[in-house]
Order: sequence, then C-alpha cells, then structure tokens
Amino acid sequence: MLDWLIGRTAGRRFKLWLFKGSTQKDTPHATPHKQHPWWQVMCLTGVDYFSTLGYQPGIAFLAAQALSPIATLILVLLTLFGALPIYNRVAEESPHGEGSISMLEHQLSRWKGKLFVLVLLGFVATDFVITITLSAADATAHVIENPFTPQILKHQIGVTLALIAILGVIFLRGFKEAIGIAVVLVGVYLFLNTIVIGFGLFQLATHPYHFPEWKQALFNHPSVHGSPWLIIGVSLFLFPKLALGLSGFETGVAVMPLVKGDTDLSEKDWASIQSTRIGHDELKSRHLLRGRIRNTTKLLRSAALIMSVMLISSSFVTSILIPAEKFAEGGEANGRAIAYLAHEFFGNIFGSVYDLSTIMILWFAGASAMAGLLSIVPRYLPRFGMAPEWARAARPLVIVIIAIAFAVTLIFKADVDAQGGAYATGVLVLMTSAAIAVTLAVRRKQGNWYRYLAIAIIFVYTTIQNIHERPEGIKIASFFILTIILASLFSRVYRSTELRVERIELDDQARQFIKDAAKGTIRIITNRRDKGDADEYAQKEHEKRTSNHIPTGEPILFFEVTPSDASEFSGALAIRGETVDGYRILRTESPAVPNAIAAFLLYLRDEMGKLPHVYFGWSEGNPISYLLKYIAFGEGDTAPVTHEVLRQAERDSNRRPIVHVGG
Repeated sequence: MLDWLIGRTAGRRFKLWLFKGSTQKDTPHATPHKQHPWWQVMCLTGVDYFSTLGYQPGIAFLAAQALSPIATLILVLLTLFGALPIYNRVAEESPHGEGSISMLEHQLSRWKGKLFVLVLLGFVATDFVITITLSAADATAHVIENPFTPQILKHQIGVTLALIAILGVIFLRGFKEAIGIAVVLVGVYLFLNTIVIGFGLFQLATHPYHFPEWKQALFNHPSVHGSPWLIIGVSLFLFPKLALGLSGFETGVAVMPLVKGDTDLSEKDWASIQSTRIGHDELKSRHLLRGRIRNTTKLLRSAALIMSVMLISSSFVTSILIPAEKFAEGGEANGRAIAYLAHEFFGNIFGSVYDLSTIMILWFAGASAMAGLLSIVPRYLPRFGMAPEWARAARPLVIVIIAIAFAVTLIFKADVDAQGGAYATGVLVLMTSAAIAVTLAVRRKQGNWYRYLAIAIIFVYTTIQNIHERPEGIKIASFFILTIILASLFSRVYRSTELRVERIELDDQARQFIKDAAKGTIRIITNRRDKGDADEYAQKEHEKRTSNHIPTGEPILFFEVTPSDASEFSGALAIRGETVDGYRILRTESPAVPNAIAAFLLYLRDEMGKLPHVYFGWSEGNPISYLLKYIAFGEGDTAPVTHEVLRQAERDSNRRPIVHVGG
C-alpha cells in the first residue's frame, strides 16, 4: 500500500512538472519576455541566419561549382530586393509577431483558412525541425574534422543525436532568456568569420593568378560553353539550390514582441498618431508599436546586409581557394568550407577556436528553431482544436519535437547535404507564402501591389525549381504536412465534445429573463429559428408542454443558437435577450450548437444554484450523417451530443442539467 501511495505521489509530481508553464490561451498581443534593443534581438535571429555560413559555401559549390559566386550574387539580390521588402511589410502588418501565416489565415475564411494554415505549419515544421537536425549534423562535422577531437567522438550519427538530446534537456529544464548568449555567440562568430574571409580576400588580392584560374574554370563550366549570357542563365537556374542563405526572415518577424519600441518618432508620425484623438494610454501603446516596427525593419535590414556581404565574400574565397575535391562527400571542406580555410590559414589552434565557435552557434541555431516551434504550435493548433490541451505546455512539446528530430537524423544518417533540400524547401515555401500574403494585403488596401506580385512570382519560381532539383525536400515536407493534418483531424474529432466555450456574456435583458425564470424551475426550450414569428414559438411551446407535461403556468425560455464559423473551435458566448409577441427568447451564435447549449446550462446551474431543464425534439435521419455534419458544421443531432458534452463536463449525474427529448 505504501509503495502504491509513493508511486502515485511521484506520478502526480511528474505530471505537475511536465505541464508546468502552459501558455495562455489567447495572448497574441502579449509580451511575455523582457524587451531588448533591436541589435540584440538581431543576434537571437542571427544564431539561425548567420550560422548557415557554416555549411552554405560548401553546399553552394556542390550545387554550382565555379558558378557558385555568380549564383550567390543572384541570391543576395533576391535577399535585398525581394525578401527584405516583403518582410518589412509583414512586420508592419503583424507587429505582435503573428507573421505571414496569420496574414494568410485572415485572407481565407472558415475551413479553407484552417486547412491552408495546417499546410503551412507542415512547412514550418520542416523548416524548424530540419534546422535542429541539420545544424546539429554540421556541428558534428566540425567536431569530427577537428584534429584534436578524440577518436571516441568521431561518430557522426551518435554525436548528432547527443547534441540534439542536450538541446532537449535544456528546454525541459526551462529555457531562460537566450538573447545574452546569442549576442556573445554571434559577435564572436562574425568576428572570426571576418578574420578568415578577410584573409582569404587578401590572398586573392596578393596572388593575382587565382582570379584568372577561377575565370577559366567559370567559362569552362560544362553548361555555359564559354558564353557570358549562359553563365548568367545557368546561374539563374542554379541559385535556388543555394536557398539556405535566405533563412532567418520569418524568425525575425516572429521575435518582434522582444524588440523594444523607441521614442524617436518623427513629427509626421506623432501628428499621424495624435490626429486619431485617442486616449493617452492608447496613444502611448501605438507610439511604442510604431517604434517596434521601425526597429524591426532595422533588424531585418542589418541582418540582410551583414549576411549578404558574408555570403558573397565567403563564396568567392572558398570556391577559388579550396580545391574542388575537398568539397566532395568525405572531403575536408564538405559542410565546413570556411572552417577548412581557418585551419589552412592560421593553423589548428585558431582553427579549433573557429570550430568551437561554429559548433556553438550551429547548436544554438537549433535552440532558436526549438523556441520558434514552441511559440508557433500553441498559437494555432490548440486554438483550432487540432491539438490536445497539453500542446499548450512546453515540456510535452519538447519531447515530441526531440523524438521527431531523432527520427529525421536517423533517416538522413546525419548527412548535411542530404537534409539541405528539405531545409531549403521549408524556407522557400514560407517566403513564398509571405510574398503572396503581402501581395494580397497591399492589393486589398489598393496600394502598389504589382511589385510584390513580381517578387512573389520569383519566389514561386525559386521554390518550384528547388523542388524539381531536390525532390527529397518536398517528400519530407509532405510527410510533416500529412502527419499534422491527420493528427489535427483526429484531435478535432476527439475534442469535439468538450465545452468549447471560454466565457459567457449576457446583455441586461437576457440577465433579467434568467433572473425571472430562476424564481421557479428553469425550463429551456431549444429552437432552431425558422421565421422567428409568434406562430413559430406558439407551436413550439405547445409541442413541448404537451410531450413533456410542462404545467401551463410554468414560465419557459427559448434558447436559439445560430451556427457561426464551424472551423473555429472555441470562443466567448454572447447571449442577448429578445421578445417576440410576449415570448422570451435568448439568442446567440457559436461554432458548435450542442456545446454552446451545454455550456449555457452549466452556467445557469452555477449562477442560479439549481438544475435547469432543457427540452429537445427528436431528429429524423441517418445518425452517421448527423455526426459528420456536427464535426464539419457544428450542428447535427443536437440532443444526444448535448447530453454527452454535459456528461464529460460533469461526471456527477446528480449535478448534471436535466435533458428531455420528446415530440
């Protein structure tokens, strides 16, 4: 008996620990963390964005060989004149960090919007999960290739899994403020990269024979046949393979709530705000919000400029100074081109320092991706009813994400090159969706949307080309999409009989109706409104009084629930009182009719201190079709579903509202 009690207590403690820190249900505008200057938050996004320098030059050379600097230049132009304007606009449209997914959700209604969001979440999962596994795999490559690494650590899959596990343990313990760590990691990493790349450029300048050799290799590329126009054309065809260098923009917008809004607004901004004639607190809030948007655009612009310079210079230096065979699988520069030069230029001690810096930032890039998933999943899936309530808690999600990351690592055998296509696919689809969202938003506001449409078309081309060249990316993305959709639908069906009402709001007349009814037995007749005239209510009252033996003088209330957007899962129930020729009617709207009725009955019980009676009529038809109609449209065979919702919400049958079915 004692062992059983100890085990039960331990299980309760574990459950409390596991679900500690569950996120709030509806806090899209909340700022749960301390705010920081924009350049510090840039470092948080930079652990993901800048860390791609660890493997981007190698992947670029494998994709384009001598053409990689030209293809990288095209990628940089797309970054500065495509991605940057798009995400500046996303920041304006979603200053609380909702991002482009939320923008698209608002463009599409009902189930179309929810399904589209689920598909995008599949690509988000692809992007962030592969960020975790790809970064850990590349960090492992730096560990293995370092000459001081002991033999016991030279196991690609084992070390990668260990790094992912350590990441999971940190998040299970509770992930504290990461910006301070990110600032140090990014600062050191960029400083070391500047030294290595700068020395490489010095080598190119002081050894002029390198450039003619590269030029000869460029024109001898088998696809260009010595033509400058073909060099540009083939580079345009190949640059989508380098799309890893575009990562980081979506993260930059997602962390907007961490960006501190400043007070440095122009007179024009102040005049625009003050002209709205709003209160002081609202004025201050809008003021800070505009400051946050301004600072986020600084963040995005600075990160894009830094990364663009690094991408072009690193591509030139690595593709010219490193022999081609070193980039091949198993080569010393495979997945670690700049690290290879660090060892070659400055020896193994400096190279080891560079390796350690790269390992840390690549590993911390996984932390950035994990934080992104822990922010995005609770924001959408539980709200849609497409994930259980425990998905609002961080620790259970961490366990699920780490398990998925383990599976992906084993499937791809911790190979950096093999995972690059999946990562690029996730990044490009998100950027394409952002471009489309911005185009639609600007068009709706009758702005100059054509330039955004042009950018969207370029991203569509880039995405299609990447999928064509590296189909494994869309395969794994499809797996994530299918898994999320199936799990979401299962969760939606499983959770369909929850109350799904967060609060109940009554107007004055509805409150008075209930107060009067509570003087005796509270009797509620449910009605699906047709004409809504006195004859309809007279007939309904006569039918229910006769079939349920309700005394003639006993007062009744009609309760009508109009189905609203059935794709929504929960929300507030706003009930208003109305009269039609003396009949008292309570009316409301809800995504699910039976759940709203059940929630209202429990509310009456708790507020009035007595059990209400509710009266339904029998439904005629196939019960299976009613079930499907309830799941898809929120209504069906209302009586039995209402009873089941009540049964699950209140286990004590003596405290359960009384349901009558007849007629």
